[in-house]
Amino acid sequence: MKTESAKDKLIVALDVDSQSRALDLFERLREHAGMFKVGMQLFTAAGPDIVRRIVTRGSRVFLDLKYHDIPNTVAMAAIEATRLGVSIFNIHASGGREMMKRTTEAVSEISLRENLPKPEVIAVTLLTSVDYETLKGIGIDEAPAAVVSRLASIAEACGLDGVVASAQEVTKIRNTVSRSDFLIVTPGIRSAASADDQLRTMTITEAIRAGADYLVVGRPILRANDPIAAARGVVEEIESALA
Repeated sequence: MKTESAKDKLIVALDVDSQSRALDLFERLREHAGMFKVGMQLFTAAGPDIVRRIVTRGSRVFLDLKYHDIPNTVAMAAIEATRLGVSIFNIHASGGREMMKRTTEAVSEISLRENLPKPEVIAVTLLTSVDYETLKGIGIDEAPAAVVSRLASIAEACGLDGVVASAQEVTKIRNTVSRSDFLIVTPGIRSAASADDQLRTMTITEAIRAGADYLVVGRPILRANDPIAAARGVVEEIESALA
């Protein structure tokens, strides 16, 4: 599903260590973002209940657990993610074709059988903390952009709905995949802040103009003195980039 409004394109990353902190931020920001990301830290601290609480309040959740295991294990986890009511969840493309195919099949089957909304399944290509030296250190003598492009193409062939990728690779992905509705979710987004531990980053404007569908923004909003104002600022920058 392609996003439409500037607000819809903003995913706020609830990268905090407690359910109470996450819900406080959610309640303050729910009118200023289209979706909320629940990642490993929050899910480990609060469990699936945090997802249910956000979904029952009428907001969308991107479950960012980056499933990566044998095909059956990931497929079973995908079924539970679907039952939780998440809008998007991700799996590692490096898990292979069989894992990706089994996951998409499991999601389609459970959605149809139990009359559940079908979440979008997207593949993690390369983490934004990974650069050429990191790849070389694990025996992959290839540029990040080439790896991302190849994995995106495989994900599309396996029936996934999109990928998670650095904004630096968005244009290359668009030129590689054939589906116009193939989603690109872009983390590592910054305004004027530093890139922190994420190496392949871009600004909000650069990412939108490159063709990203969703922007995942965490620290620039969560660490702001006024998170609401920060979220509004991100949406305004998205609007300007779309104009």
